[in-house]
Amino acid sequence: MTVTYTACVANARFGGFSKLLLLWRGSIYKLLWRELLCFLGLYMALSAAYRFVLTEEQKRYFEKLVLYCDQYASLIPVSFVLGFYVTLVVHRWWNQYLCMPLPDALMCVVVGTVHGCDERGRLYRRTLMRYAGLSAVLILRSVSTAVFKRFPTIDHVVEAGFMTREERKKFENLNSSYNKYWVPCVWFSNLAAQARREGRIRDNGALKLLLEELTVFRGKCGMLFHYDWISVPLVYTQVVTIAVYSYFLACLIGRQFLDPAQGYKDHDLDLCVPIFTLLQFFFYAGWLKVAEQLINPFGEDDDDFETNFLIDRNFQVSMLAVDEMYDDLAMLEKDLYWDAAEARAPYTAATAFLLQQPSFQGSTFDITLAREDMQFQRQDGVDAPLSDAHGDFLQRLLPVGAGMAAGGLLGRRLSLLRRKNSCVSEESTAASCACAGAPDGAAPECSCGDPLLDLGLPEPESEPHAGHEPPAPGPPAEPFTVVPMPGPRGPAPPWLPSPIGEEEESLT
Repeated sequence: MTVTYTACVANARFGGFSKLLLLWRGSIYKLLWRELLCFLGLYMALSAAYRFVLTEEQKRYFEKLVLYCDQYASLIPVSFVLGFYVTLVVHRWWNQYLCMPLPDALMCVVVGTVHGCDERGRLYRRTLMRYAGLSAVLILRSVSTAVFKRFPTIDHVVEAGFMTREERKKFENLNSSYNKYWVPCVWFSNLAAQARREGRIRDNGALKLLLEELTVFRGKCGMLFHYDWISVPLVYTQVVTIAVYSYFLACLIGRQFLDPAQGYKDHDLDLCVPIFTLLQFFFYAGWLKVAEQLINPFGEDDDDFETNFLIDRNFQVSMLAVDEMYDDLAMLEKDLYWDAAEARAPYTAATAFLLQQPSFQGSTFDITLAREDMQFQRQDGVDAPLSDAHGDFLQRLLPVGAGMAAGGLLGRRLSLLRRKNSCVSEESTAASCACAGAPDGAAPECSCGDPLLDLGLPEPESEPHAGHEPPAPGPPAEPFTVVPMPGPRGPAPPWLPSPIGEEEESLT
């Protein structure tokens, strides 16, 4: 069973992990004590042979071998290869747990889409969830030794109630040499389609939702099969194992204590037990043991997945959800905070201090600025207001000439272009025209439908009217005619992208 110690480390305190060091079940001591004793026994045997068995000449040769192994053992990149390997294995281990087929989402969809309080409706719902559980059992007995020991044959699956005898005949008569864990999912789909035809599933949208959840469930079963089939490449596991074993094989010789009288460098102390070498073995060999335990979490180690527990839990919960809990609702009542403007659940005396803590508003809400730093600054070289600085877009684009007199051709065209840009329909044209609201006989000359809106057309020559005197000479005319702008209007529609309209919007 999985070793859980989460409650022991809920709060960080002094020596918080120290109490975990005394646990035996699932500990590194339980995994490593045999290897550690073997390494220490070999080390002590070599040390005793060096001290009491070898001759003086043999001792000198052994001492040279010790110095050689100690010098070149560090060339083995044990930390590098072992670190990457364990990271890969731990990531793979957690992903395998995420692929465990849990029926919680599927049973909620079944209870909400397959209707009927009669016996047949109940039979539909229970059979659908039994097929899902059967698919999970078939894939778990293919990858987990604990589940296989519980259900070694299909007869055990039938006797456990996951499969009927008629279903077993159909299952065995299906001619396929591959793993047939997917067969109950096909039965599920066929039964759901039959329920739709009978009206138990009321619309195609509900059937689609049900089959989508089944597809997710089926995908997790398939991923477990692929994780069991595709292992971490064997060459990677071999490289890591050889690196660790060869490193400590070299340490058996290279970490021996030599006679201080010989004057070898860093051999001034003579001890019998290599404390730090044992610690190094404990860490590196323990690291390798962690990878060995996690690389296949479907075994029977202390920290392997509780697959049999999950089978029991999933089967019971799914049947409760689709059978006893179907259409079982409590009476609707107003909640405790029905009339409260600000609903807040109460706190106990142990948590009342949380009421005094302000709610988090954002990391920038605590920043303070000096008053002068909060003043807006104008752009360099711009002293006038923003509207005056921009000016009229058309007036800045068109050149100023002597021939552009008041009431001239260009001024008239500017007025018409403004009107055209602001009028997107007959109503807006009438609203923006200067003569729209004038009384009869007092309206000025209107040019909304004037052909001069097209700048490509030539200006028609005005004919002199009889009885009118030519205008008297006066002061020089302004370069542009001042044209009254139309009243306030909404933004220009997106189908009239015009820089003139955009500039006019910014000015108004």
